[in-house]
Amino acid sequence: MTAQTAFSTIEKKTGNYVISFQETDSTKSAITGGKGTNLGELSRIKEISVPEGFCITTQAYKKVTGNNQELNRLLEQLMHLEAEDRENINKISAKIRSTIESTPIAKDIIEEIEDYLARFDEKEAFAVRSSATAEDLPKASFAGQQDTYLNIIGKEEILKHISKCWASLFTARAIIYRIQNGFGHQNVYLSVIIQKMVFPQAAGILFTADPVTSNRKVVSIDASFGLGEAMVSGLVNTDLYQVCNGSIIQKKISTKKLAVSAIEGGGTQETEVEPAYQNRQALTDDQILQLERTGRAIEQHFGRPQDIEWCLSNDTIYIVQSRPITTLYPIPEANDQENHVYVSVGHQQMMTDAMKPLGLSFFLLTTPAPMRKAGGRLFVDITSFLTTAAGRKRIIDVLGKSDPLIKDALLTILGREDFIKCTADEQQIPAAGKNSKEILSADFQTPIENGHAIVSELIQQNQLSTEALKQNIRTKSGTDLFDFILEDIQYLTKFLSAPGSIEVIMAAMNAAAWINEKMNEWLGERNAADTLSQSVPNNITSEMGLALLDVADVIRPFKAIIDYLKYTKEDNFLDELLRFDGGQQTQNAIAAYLNKYGMRCSGEIDISKNRWSEKPLTIVPMILGNIKNLKPGASRRKFELGRQDALEKEQELLHRLMQLPDGKQKAEQTKRAISLIRDLTGYREYPKYGMVNRYFIYKQALLKEIAPLIQAGIIHEKEDMYYLTFEELRQVISTNQIDYQLISERKEEYKSNEKLNPPRVITSDGEIISGAYKKENLPAQAIAGLAVSSGIIEGRARVILNMEDVDLEDGDILVTSFTDPSWTPLFVSIKGLVTEVGGLMTHGAVIAREYGLPAVVGVEHATRLIKDGQQIRVNGTDGYVLLLDEIEM
Repeated sequence: MTAQTAFSTIEKKTGNYVISFQETDSTKSAITGGKGTNLGELSRIKEISVPEGFCITTQAYKKVTGNNQELNRLLEQLMHLEAEDRENINKISAKIRSTIESTPIAKDIIEEIEDYLARFDEKEAFAVRSSATAEDLPKASFAGQQDTYLNIIGKEEILKHISKCWASLFTARAIIYRIQNGFGHQNVYLSVIIQKMVFPQAAGILFTADPVTSNRKVVSIDASFGLGEAMVSGLVNTDLYQVCNGSIIQKKISTKKLAVSAIEGGGTQETEVEPAYQNRQALTDDQILQLERTGRAIEQHFGRPQDIEWCLSNDTIYIVQSRPITTLYPIPEANDQENHVYVSVGHQQMMTDAMKPLGLSFFLLTTPAPMRKAGGRLFVDITSFLTTAAGRKRIIDVLGKSDPLIKDALLTILGREDFIKCTADEQQIPAAGKNSKEILSADFQTPIENGHAIVSELIQQNQLSTEALKQNIRTKSGTDLFDFILEDIQYLTKFLSAPGSIEVIMAAMNAAAWINEKMNEWLGERNAADTLSQSVPNNITSEMGLALLDVADVIRPFKAIIDYLKYTKEDNFLDELLRFDGGQQTQNAIAAYLNKYGMRCSGEIDISKNRWSEKPLTIVPMILGNIKNLKPGASRRKFELGRQDALEKEQELLHRLMQLPDGKQKAEQTKRAISLIRDLTGYREYPKYGMVNRYFIYKQALLKEIAPLIQAGIIHEKEDMYYLTFEELRQVISTNQIDYQLISERKEEYKSNEKLNPPRVITSDGEIISGAYKKENLPAQAIAGLAVSSGIIEGRARVILNMEDVDLEDGDILVTSFTDPSWTPLFVSIKGLVTEVGGLMTHGAVIAREYGLPAVVGVEHATRLIKDGQQIRVNGTDGYVLLLDEIEM
């Protein structure tokens, strides 16, 4: 009689400590853990073979460990450790495991285990596996954090390894993983799986989505001879097979010299594969396709992509585990089954953080572009552009200038002719190496006269409308407030896309592109527009950085205030300033600064983020840095120095041009282009300032509107409104009711989204195409990026991910993930910039050029590759970074 027959025919005894796979399902995860629950679910899938077995429930673990005073004392010590405290974690881990392994298993637990073991042959071999309650979850796999033991034979050995599994809940790696993922050590329990061993000729792992590209249509299979655990631990080489829509699309056959097999009597051993078999496929093509069908059936059952452990024995595929793939980025939602291509909004806006629902809602209301949500971020659906030759040329030019990695990714997609078909007769797309500036150069001289006056008028119009908004919104409440905001957002949308505004920005960009192209062609001068863009008028963002230098000058004479600001953590510090000599002057200076710039903050396109006016402490480290690193009057000096550099560069270029054939004509053209750069470039930063200004006005009105609901206890805290969309918040105001289950779910979803790394480009198949820089002309050890502000500088790298952690010295090089306008005040103290995200006209690039800072943006993984304090060289002319201590001498 087989074990399965025995389980189905022997009467089940009621008990608390043991449960068969057939008795468990997704409702019992608290007692059988993630792995045990999934095995129960797998056992229910038609035509899926799962080796028979049972689970020792978490109730058994709790009984054995619950009243152990020594264990509880050690767990208390763990609660106070950080993930970086490896030495103490290792010490306490060893003590905990020893304590658990030496604790006897209670008699009633042993009796239940014996009852289930009696249904098998006494010489049956088992795998003894851990199944934690925080394992194989939809959003955290915890894969490999606890131990597995193979080919265990006999009751005593099984009981011994059950204790070892319980103890493995506290391996150092499991402890660290829980700390990093926010799971409490005393709130995680362990079930143990006792599963009949399968002795396979081949085994491996199957992913129902490509683990490298995330393509949901590609099944990826790793396979090798012998037991699969050897492959999981990296002991043996594996074949790689990939299947798409029932066809094998790739096979990589490895040389498999080793396999891990079972030893008679218990245990495992490494064995050499016979030379004749080493380069053979571990699976036949038919078996590969059968395995793909099995994987898809399991994926369909669980409703999401799966990471599946399988083994092949006597031509039968057995499934020994399946867990969700937790590393895949979600696919932007679509309303059809057609192929789509999505481009990250965050990479264009220099803000790749996850956004809360209200932030997403407001940004979607503000833009007419076809956007989709995924992972708490927004993506533009550019598919319609890719269906025509003209559209392809246009979108690749625009996005390629902004971010070469996006351009390269799009060219990769378009190289697959069957993914997005081109409907136009002419299907040519720009060659990968084509200079996008050539497309812009012909029309640089957009007919804009009196550019300075036009910019001043645009700014004044927005200022007047903003003041009117402040006055009018005060009279609105209830649903009228929401209607009023929607109406004003329509004005904001028109302002952001107004032809006059766009013409100014494009004329400045085109003029800069023309200058760079022609000065290089005529004079051999590269990136001349960078110097010509320094200290231009009407740049609200660079003015913001310089204005904080003036605030520092007000505070500089008052040592007591400086000392107070160094240590204060109080949100009401502005009121406390009045206790000090110079307190009133300091308070007035900061208040005036916040009155003009207080709507800004890091990640400001998300309306839910705390603005500087809401959390003034945020700007204190920047003020103190200015006092420490710069002398009085630095604001005026820096601006004037940049203006003089630009003027001298203009005079130098015009003088050199006059020496050339047709020099007078070339000089006149260049003079007009420089005038456009000087008059119009500063406006590039203003539309976003106008948008963020309005966002803050909306936010203040909404916070005022929910205040009575907070006072009445209907809304628990103001931050809860950020987890609702605009229309959902309207309903809460209308009904005085709020769904806190929905709020809790969205808070958990936001925490998960924060951990995701958004791709630049993703398809409707979920495939992530990263793109690559062309490195043929760069040094061998160069870390490539996009050159956005010319010059070469060496210095100390300061890797900063949070503005509140700022501690810069004069001359440091700032290395960060991205910078939006709120980071501008830091630029006055640094001498170079490196970011992971960015393009030619994004914030960091524009301000770096205006301040004359060498800068390279779009440097993938810069904050990981470059260590804080490391000496680096930034080449803002050719677009790369060198780690000086790693250059071979």
